[in-house]
Amino acid sequence: MAGIPPKPWPTGEAELLEPLVRRVLAPNPSPYTYTGTQTYVIGAESDVAVIDPGPNEPEHIDAILRAVGDAQVSAIMCTHTHRDHSPAAAPLAEKTGAPIVGCAPLVLKTDLPRADEAFDTTYAPDRVLEDGEQMRGTGWTLTAVATPGHTSNHLCFALEESGALFTGDHVMGWSTSVVIPPDGDMGDYMLSLEKLQARDDAVYHAAHGAAITKPRQLVRGMIGHRRQRENQIIRLMNEQPRAVSAFIPYMYKGLDERLIPAAEMSVTAHLIDLEKRSLAARSHEAGVEIWRTI
Repeated sequence: MAGIPPKPWPTGEAELLEPLVRRVLAPNPSPYTYTGTQTYVIGAESDVAVIDPGPNEPEHIDAILRAVGDAQVSAIMCTHTHRDHSPAAAPLAEKTGAPIVGCAPLVLKTDLPRADEAFDTTYAPDRVLEDGEQMRGTGWTLTAVATPGHTSNHLCFALEESGALFTGDHVMGWSTSVVIPPDGDMGDYMLSLEKLQARDDAVYHAAHGAAITKPRQLVRGMIGHRRQRENQIIRLMNEQPRAVSAFIPYMYKGLDERLIPAAEMSVTAHLIDLEKRSLAARSHEAGVEIWRTI
């Protein structure tokens, strides 16, 4: 993951990225959200859509409403239901009367520690979009693109008029996406990357970080990176069976200690995928889960 750039950041400002797209940065920076969650306002005339309204922070909701101005909000659209993406949907819907549409609701019930944002228990969509379904407004059309992997309910949204794709947390320019089992699935994530690689989107607007102007090149590199990680894991298991924590010093040299849990969960996601493909197996020795090649 890249280091967070120095302040000032344009928190709360409506930045015009292209004629139909404005971006509003939420005040929730962290090692997992970069400078914060980026909410997008789509449309330039009488009605707009809001993508990833972000955390339920009154100052951020007010900033979104300023960006909307006198336009009608036709839809509040969420890529997935982590708490840095969807909690503002309900209060924004109350203020605007707009329906909440997009990803399916998902609350992961687990006592396992998480390295990213927990799931939003307040998310209640009025309409769930399937792959290929669309929302339309004056001068804009948004198409849902199912991209499970980071979460099982993750969607991207394609703006047909400009060729932009709003990628949520699936593809980001500043960092690879965290894939955390049991809901996050590395096999699904790789298939979703390959799905985007086959598309011809002109630019990606992610929920965190700068616009991605060479999207297919970046996705190709991400696929290669994940395959390289998988090969590292297999090589280390061939040297000797080991616990997940024993992979980290060899695979993530000099890693910020705060990011070790995320690294361990990413390795676990790869191992589970290898297990599904009958390339790895686990056993328990003295209460510790040990992984080895088959």
